[in-house]
Amino acid sequence: MRQARFDARGSCIRWTESEGSDPARVYVHGLGAASAVYHAHIAARPELAGRRSLFVDLPGHGISDRPADFGYSLEEHADALAAALDEAQLTGAEIVAHSMGGSVATVLAHRRSDLVSRLVLTEANLDPNPAATEGSSGIAAYEEEDFVADGHARVLERVGPQWAATMRLADPRALHRSATCLVRGTKPTMRAMLMDAPVERVFLQGARSGELVGADQLVASGVRVVTVPQAGHNVMLDNPEAFAAEVAGRQ
Repeated sequence: MRQARFDARGSCIRWTESEGSDPARVYVHGLGAASAVYHAHIAARPELAGRRSLFVDLPGHGISDRPADFGYSLEEHADALAAALDEAQLTGAEIVAHSMGGSVATVLAHRRSDLVSRLVLTEANLDPNPAATEGSSGIAAYEEEDFVADGHARVLERVGPQWAATMRLADPRALHRSATCLVRGTKPTMRAMLMDAPVERVFLQGARSGELVGADQLVASGVRVVTVPQAGHNVMLDNPEAFAAEVAGRQ
């Protein structure tokens, strides 16, 4: 396990990694998740083996610290991720990121383009104020103290055992602030940042999730948009073969 400080108090973002060649692949999880759980089985596949692989847990999640005075905005998550990559002495990494992690990765590419050579995003949040769901918008609907008191437990009962298995490891206050900031979005928007990013970009959408809003606009800006069959939001779990092929760049 490795770590890097991400705030003035010395709080640490942590990750595990496997040795291999460059450019490294950095795997980043979504809201209430953990990187190794969602991506370790992908990195171990034969078509992806041999590359240095990092499984980073964002602040407030998994094995990383969860300071109560941290804002957990997308920009702050991106800066913490940058601290991890700097500590790992990486430049030009491939970032493979899911859901909120894809939003964080997009902000990272916008703020620290030296760290990123390629983005592979899975159903990343690109716009503020998404439709109401049990995810970020459902969590953000609570007041922070209400969520910390008992809303976290209520959400865990509703989201199902798979997501609850990792969400219960996330700090409730960090989870709520992350969700609230995700719903609020960024300026410029994550979509605008992605369209302007000067790196190779792939956006994966699970076929079961429906049509990707604004797909034509993304394609026109050079983003490769792929609808993955037999998959929902968690493409890497639902269709690992197709997911790994896109990460490997095999179209």
